Formats: sequence, C-alpha cells, structure tokens
Amino acid sequence: MSLFMLENKAIQIKVESKGAELLSVKDKQTGREYMWCGDAAFWGRTSPVLFPVVGAYKDKECRYMGQTYSLPQHGFARDMEFALQEKTDSCIWFSLTDDETTRKNYPFAFVLEIGYELQEREVRVMWRVRNTNESEMYFSIGGHPAFAAEQRREDKITCYIALKGLVAVKVRRLENGLASDTVVEIPLEDGVLAVTEELFADDALVIENSQTGEVALLDEEKKPYLTVKFDAPLFGLWTPPGKNAPFICIEPWYGRCDSTSFAGSLQEREWGNTLRAGEKFESTYAICV
Repeated sequence: MSLFMLENKAIQIKVESKGAELLSVKDKQTGREYMWCGDAAFWGRTSPVLFPVVGAYKDKECRYMGQTYSLPQHGFARDMEFALQEKTDSCIWFSLTDDETTRKNYPFAFVLEIGYELQEREVRVMWRVRNTNESEMYFSIGGHPAFAAEQRREDKITCYIALKGLVAVKVRRLENGLASDTVVEIPLEDGVLAVTEELFADDALVIENSQTGEVALLDEEKKPYLTVKFDAPLFGLWTPPGKNAPFICIEPWYGRCDSTSFAGSLQEREWGNTLRAGEKFESTYAICV
C-alpha cells in the first residue's frame, strides 16, 4: 500500500493505492481539508470506488448462466491493491485486473482504471472499465466520496445541500439496504435541503433519472464551499443515521442496489451496465472547491 500526492498552485490531493482511494483534497493557502478523515467511530472510509456492484445484491447473491455468485456490499475493488499505471505533475492513474480471487465471485475478465487530474481548483475523478472477455460483461460502478461538514449544534442546522435546477427532488427510499417501491418527493427551499437528523433517518437518499448533475454543500449561512458535477444517471446522498456525523457523501452512480422485489439474473439488474467483448466504459465526475 502506497500513498501518492499531486498538487498545483491551489490544491493538494492524496491518493492511496489500496482501492485507488482519494483520501485528501486540501486548500494550500488556507489549509482547509475538504474530505472526511475516515474516523471509524462514524465511518472508516473516505472515498471508495464501488465496483463491480453499487449497493447490495438481494440476499447477497446474483445469478448468471445457471450459477450463483455472492459479493459484499459495494463489491471488492475498494479493498484491493491497485497498480500505479501512470503519474505526471497533474494526473495519476491506477489499474486493477481480474484474477482467480475476483473470478470466484464475479465471473468476468476486466481491467478497471481509476484516475485523478487537477485542473485549478477542481479534481477530475476518472473511471475506465475494459471488457477483456470474449463475450459480454455486466457491471455497476459508483463513487462514495465523503466530504467534511459541520456537525449540528443544539439542533441548529449547520449544513445544506443544493441541487441545481430543482424545486423538488424525487427520492427512492431504502428498505434493509435494498431499493423499496416507495418514491417520495421532497420539496426544496430556495433550491436546498437542510441536513437534519430526519433527512437520513431511513439511510441513503437514492435519486434516479438524471434529475440534476450538480450538487453543492453549503455552510450554515448557505454559502457553497464544495460542488460535485457529474453525468451519472443516478446518485446517492448519505450520512450515517443518528450519529450527527461530520460529513456528507455525494455519490455519482452507474448502478444501484437491487430492489426488494428483484428476482432476475445479473443481466437484468436495474441500472446495470453492459459491455460487449473488447469494449470500454468511461466516465468522469468533478470535485470543485
């Protein structure tokens, strides 16, 4: 496991080879840290990449070509050692290739590449998935970055979430870690959600159908201090229920957990992705500070 650093005139980032995980985004002038520190008392990770599944399989199992496979929630990539592929002054790439261990629970050959690039006060997070099979492969991929936020003080709201272009947001609720059939519409006040204990009482908010591609965190005076921009078809918002944790996750996803009623095969998973033999999937999102 190795730690790598990139910096420009404005910001500095640190990335760990385990999981190719972004651990730090720091303002060089003020010293402000924008990422969550990974304190296990609240949540022991900072920004894991979720692959080859986002969320969980129903009953922790999936079926493919007459076989049953099991994966932990959010897959295995976040816990594996990535190889350094390339590093320049402004960009770094890591790669993970399938092996005997991964194929026991995920029956596909692949190369997963994760990159980070600095552009002034922006960190571009880049994903590439290569299908090295002679047939189709099925996968999901997503981000789970946790950003520092003020804890509530005596029930005072100290953090808000802005959803660009929306006056209300449709949210799919979770039920025991799976997507329920319940979709609720939450109205926004001046385009923002107040981060209260009740907002995440039922776990993460799952927001589908490309409702927005820009989400910002605001301080207690409703001044934005961090924005995530993405093209993903769905995303999650999360902080641990009932802990008053000092972070908020903004999670661009290409895939999600199974629904409570799902009974299909791997090929039929909702929001899943398909690559033909030799094809490549590419996606990018940006963290702007």
